[in-house]
Amino acid sequence: MPRGDKSKYTDKQKRKAEHIAESYEDRGVSHDEAESRAWATVNKDDGGGNKSGSGRGTHTGNPAATKGGEKGGAASAARPEEDRKAAARKAAQTRKKTQD
Repeated sequence: MPRGDKSKYTDKQKRKAEHIAESYEDRGVSHDEAESRAWATVNKDDGGGNKSGSGRGTHTGNPAATKGGEKGGAASAARPEEDRKAAARKAAQTRKKTQD
């Protein structure tokens, strides 16, 4: 299979890459770069295209893209309210300093 040949990918993987590429293009990334990033993401999530041999299909149920944000909320909610307020005040001061 020559480099860049997408014949070994499932229809679902092709659709997934297309949606990811569209999203990147909407955010201002060039078409070629968006396509490259999209296929890299599909390969990361699914381990590449279909391999030959019985029982070696791709598993597309656990994309790495869904991991973000799972851990952050509980840690923040567990902190005392005064600590959270102090952190917010400090962040506001920092933003004000850097904008001037």
